[in-house]
Amino acid sequence: MEPVFVQGIGVFAPGLLGWEQARAVLRGETAYAPGECPKLAPRLLPPAVRRRCGEYIRLAVEVADEAVGHAGADASALASVFATAESDGKIVHTICEAVAQAEPMVSPTLFHNSVANAPAGYWCVAVNSRQPSTTVAGYDASVAVGLLESAAQLLTDTEMLLLVANDVPFPEPLHSVRPMGTSFGVAMVLSRRRDGRSLAGLRLETGTGEETAMDEPLESLRRGNPSARVLPLLGLLAREQQGAVRLPYLDGGMLKAMVEPCR
Repeated sequence: MEPVFVQGIGVFAPGLLGWEQARAVLRGETAYAPGECPKLAPRLLPPAVRRRCGEYIRLAVEVADEAVGHAGADASALASVFATAESDGKIVHTICEAVAQAEPMVSPTLFHNSVANAPAGYWCVAVNSRQPSTTVAGYDASVAVGLLESAAQLLTDTEMLLLVANDVPFPEPLHSVRPMGTSFGVAMVLSRRRDGRSLAGLRLETGTGEETAMDEPLESLRRGNPSARVLPLLGLLAREQQGAVRLPYLDGGMLKAMVEPCR
């Protein structure tokens, strides 16, 4: 596969509050110190809109905004790909409780926000984008699915796009069935062409093998959220290091991501 180019990155998770902090941790310059994440209030969402949406949507908009700013791109001109394993676990839990009542009644706002492509809708409205948007899911392979979908679009008919992957934990009792340690969100602006802002070239190919792990405590974060499976790739980008990592893909396969720094 021909390379695509990483133009900007956004990250938000416990101990990784933005790309600059994440970059320092992934380079080994700062010790990883997870803690409570501050409540997100993305600048692109007006207060009334923020009150209507939950952490899942706010997380997607936050990391998307950071990645676009890092890339110096026009958000309204970008196509987008959103990837998630489980959509909004907290809203799913609330809806399940509601429909289990003797007189089931589901809030229209909750139902509206429960669908997997809700973050895409909020993002496109926030940045006044009329560009195409795709939402994909692949359980623990969702990041890999999102990367491949993005590369396919870039190598056919799209010049530049935004990729966002995020997941938030379920409350109990669903958490016991599908445990997640914490919330995690990542975004990348990807381009078909290299320019002066390009951080690295990225080649993708499917295959087999073992997925790339991290050293503790980042390994617990990586395994604790499907979207955090991207951490080994972020590590290469942070260190501006040539190399390859394997991310879990569908049916037990792997997505090999090869990084070639541009700087």
